[in-house]
Amino acid sequence: MGAPALLSTFSRLIIDPNRGLDDPTLIMRYSDGAILPGNAYIDAAEIARRGASYWAPYRQEIAAAIDAMTAAGEPPALISIHSFTPVWRGVLRPWKIGVLWDRDGRIAKPLIEALLAEPDLREGEVGDNEPYGGGLPGDTIDAIATSRGLANALIEIRQDLIAESKDALAWAERIARLMASILADRGARAPSAAHRRGKPASAT
Repeated sequence: MGAPALLSTFSRLIIDPNRGLDDPTLIMRYSDGAILPGNAYIDAAEIARRGASYWAPYRQEIAAAIDAMTAAGEPPALISIHSFTPVWRGVLRPWKIGVLWDRDGRIAKPLIEALLAEPDLREGEVGDNEPYGGGLPGDTIDAIATSRGLANALIEIRQDLIAESKDALAWAERIARLMASILADRGARAPSAAHRRGKPASAT
């Protein structure tokens, strides 16, 4: 899409760059039934070290890119892309893709509608604030996009659907195709009181 992509290059088990620094899941000590040995007994000094070495550079780079684009005269939209495990705590997750959002539905609402119109996706396979809720105080969207009034959405794709390179490319092409018309709508750039908070979060 000709847009800059800012990618983390480390496991979120080290530190989750998408979460706020005060989020209890910032560094997981226990995850899906397993104790994480490298995290179980870390102290405040190690948490601060990881924050400075991993979390802060990721956030700073995103903020700098947005500042540069805004200074050029075009307030950007921020799209965050993640993946999720097919099974969590022994429960199969039915969604193929989820769109997470909080107070701003300018991108999320039309994207969900567009995904549901795809011939191979049906109701129940496209999540509206599933498998997580989009209202996470201090996360990347909240701290960088919502605080600046930028249109935004967080996309989650189920990991088994993008395990092969060809499948990941197919999903990327699909998202780019659907997003192109949504982002081309200049009205999506201006916040409106008509945009409301998304469906209540089912999990965090």
